[in-house]
Amino acid sequence: MVSASAAWAIPAFDEVRADFKPSDTLILSREGEVLQRLRTDATVRRGQWVPLAEVSPALRTALVLSEDKRFFEHSGVDWRAASAAAWGNLWNQRTRGASTITMQLAGLLDGDWRQGPGGRTVVQKLGQTVAAQVLDRRWRKDQILEAYLNLVPFRSELVGIDALSRTLFGKAAHGLDDREAAVAAALVRAPNARPALVAQRACGVLRDMQATSGARPAQRATPAPARVDCDALDLFTTAALQRRAFDASEGVAPHFARYLLRQRSGKDGAVPERVPSTLRAPLQRFAVQGLQQHLRELRGRNVEDGAVLVLDNATGAVLAWVGSSGQLSQASEVDGVLALRQPGSTLKPFLYAQAIAERRLTAASLVEDSPAQITTASGLYIPQNYDRQFKGWVSVRTALAASLNVPAVRTLVMVTPDAFHRQLGAVGLPLRESGDYFGYSLALGSPEVPLLHLTNAFRTLANGGRASPVAGALANGGRSSAVALSDVAKPRFAPALDARAAFIVGDILSDGNARARTFGTDSVLATRFWTAVKTGTSKDMRDNWAVGWSERYTVGVWVGNASGAAMHDVSGTSGAAPIWSAVMGFLHAREPSRAPKAPVGLARTAVRFGPVAPQPGSPDPRGGDQPLEAAREEWFVQGTQQAFFAIDSVAISAYPSSASGQNDPKKSAPDAAASPAGLPPRITAPAPGTIIALDPDIPPARQRLQFTATGNAVQWRLDGKTLGRGPRVAWLPWPGRHVVQLTDAQGKVLDEVRLEVRGAGVVAKPLRAGAH
Repeated sequence: MVSASAAWAIPAFDEVRADFKPSDTLILSREGEVLQRLRTDATVRRGQWVPLAEVSPALRTALVLSEDKRFFEHSGVDWRAASAAAWGNLWNQRTRGASTITMQLAGLLDGDWRQGPGGRTVVQKLGQTVAAQVLDRRWRKDQILEAYLNLVPFRSELVGIDALSRTLFGKAAHGLDDREAAVAAALVRAPNARPALVAQRACGVLRDMQATSGARPAQRATPAPARVDCDALDLFTTAALQRRAFDASEGVAPHFARYLLRQRSGKDGAVPERVPSTLRAPLQRFAVQGLQQHLRELRGRNVEDGAVLVLDNATGAVLAWVGSSGQLSQASEVDGVLALRQPGSTLKPFLYAQAIAERRLTAASLVEDSPAQITTASGLYIPQNYDRQFKGWVSVRTALAASLNVPAVRTLVMVTPDAFHRQLGAVGLPLRESGDYFGYSLALGSPEVPLLHLTNAFRTLANGGRASPVAGALANGGRSSAVALSDVAKPRFAPALDARAAFIVGDILSDGNARARTFGTDSVLATRFWTAVKTGTSKDMRDNWAVGWSERYTVGVWVGNASGAAMHDVSGTSGAAPIWSAVMGFLHAREPSRAPKAPVGLARTAVRFGPVAPQPGSPDPRGGDQPLEAAREEWFVQGTQQAFFAIDSVAISAYPSSASGQNDPKKSAPDAAASPAGLPPRITAPAPGTIIALDPDIPPARQRLQFTATGNAVQWRLDGKTLGRGPRVAWLPWPGRHVVQLTDAQGKVLDEVRLEVRGAGVVAKPLRAGAH
């Protein structure tokens, strides 16, 4: 009675269809196009629900002939077949079972009526019989056949005709021919049988299909059905059962699909059948093809991986996400958008922005690109430029646009690593270690960050110093397949950087003339519309970057090797930059990009630069009346503007009121030793705490250390003894700890540094007064 009453609780067809869950999730673009199919249920392999009209007629015929020849005639139970089965069992004769398609569907809908290892019990058979008749009354025949084809297990983990046809035959269900349909129908009766047995049953089904086709009435004589070649069918079946054409993931955005599903599963745990995303399908395909094409062009330079990310500036929506070069990579499963890599010089814009915001520098301030030795707890830090050359005195605009390393490190000395570490965290680049851990190498991108965070940090610059998270899903929760910009959740911006400094940095990174010293005037970074861009290369050419923004979009590109292997002769303009330029060109093929408006609190002032006289040993080749840089108009934070920038004696003559002490006879002797701009003399080299290691392979007499200072009327003392006079002296070092002092003519100590000389096997020599 219980089974009979449960049979009346059969769900409606629409309920069964609504409860059907594929084992895969479809990621849709904002246009509603399928970008990626990703398997999300590892317990079963189930494709999409296939309407009966989209199922091959051959398969429908084969299934009915194999499982239920009188399907369209009986009312759910084939009593004639049941009587024959009962009579055969009485006389121990082997007959086909009496279970109809409708009865089998009833068992699929309710597990209580499913056949166990020992067969069904009498109660189960009674309940299944009643349920089949209820199904036949409530459902149409086409609905019963459609549900059966989508719910029936075929082989191993394959459930439903969509998974079977795509896995074994590599096609959709509507394309199955007679031979494939016969194999599918044979699998229904024996899902896990040996290939030979499946082929034998499929041969019988195919004979029945051809016999039925030959028996159909026609206006003209129907030719006799062709003979079935069972041997050929055996080979075909064996090959088909070994195929796995239905990949677990298929499409052009596999890494983004996994990222998006991880974001959604963290909220409610449920994964819907279709997930609309913010990706643009044409842009995603272009980015994939562009990355692969460029990496093929770099073949032979030991580079096989890359990643591309495109963000919408206003909303943070992810418009393109390419995590790998696909088949070109030996680690295609690694998501290059999320992988931690060294960003190189791409951190410099945030460093200079902080220095400008703190009024330590302006875009026209002069910084020295020359050899530097910076004392750290572990010894001397000696930064080098990419080309191993130095440019001398340059403006901050040139130093940033041309990506000079030494000025960036000098700037970090002013800002301090800890303060810069906090600034990076504010723009969305939290680092696992402290600023002291990285030290001054932080200016050159020594930490590891993912492309996702780095690109979004540049988006902060594009938004005037305001930061917000990226968005990959939609605010409407997937209620529509095609979406608009309004469907993306409105971002919550937080101030992360001074808006005036962000604007100045963007203006510098968009200046093609400023980057000419390193990249030339006609590099791939130059676009026909307004863009700001920064490249970067990590140590040993392991990573190459190009990140920048236009009026509406921020694009980040990384090129390298997932294994960490170094690339061969890949620079900022040959690695990531061409991909960045191509993606930007695609975005703005029909869309303009204008320069941003200056925020309140900025002043634009005409500036001139004074000439510099070359000094002995100076890397700056300029001299005479040639200015350091051409006159121009420059942006300043209000209150920091200045009309003239120069150094040394040129600066003194330009500002006599602040430096007149050097020529004023009324000044006392100590004032006469003052350095330019009225500042007291200071030791500029060596730095305090310097540790010098003598090289035992070089004769000691040829190892000399240069002491330099500002000011002219100064004297040097080493360990209390006179060493020399003037702004520069040379010293023949010997092992030990030493105190270097700078004094005036009266012996008053003006500055002092302590240093240590190390070196085994070097014989200490007495100090010779006045040694140079």
